Amino acid sequence: MTTPKKTTTSEYLVICRGGSFDEGLSPEDTENKMKQFSAWFERMSEQGKMKGGQQLEPQGKVIFGKKGVTDGPFAESKEAVAGYWFIQAATLEEAVEIAKGDPLLDYGHIVEIRPILREPAPGRPRVN
Repeated sequence: MTTPKKTTTSEYLVICRGGSFDEGLSPEDTENKMKQFSAWFERMSEQGKMKGGQQLEPQGKVIFGKKGVTDGPFAESKEAVAGYWFIQAATLEEAVEIAKGDPLLDYGHIVEIRPILREPAPGRPRVN
């Protein structure tokens, strides 16, 4: 009798950049694209490949040093962080393949995928 192979997955943070994927689209087309994205995200969640995420407001604050606080972010609009979500995958390559299914990529949506450390980096405290 063979023991089933246990697959270990890791968590990956997906950072969505640029909030103007809908530039040039009609309101109906924008709504359509968002429905496609929601359906894709829901399908991936049901398969255990996605975990929750959120859209972010365009305004915020940037803190630097102990006293420096400015309005922000000031990144180019195509680079500004617009939202995030999490992917469960065995490898970074698998996480990339999952993220490639994002239907908004065809409309200028940009995503960055980063592995979440299971253990803190040397010399860094554990944050929960």
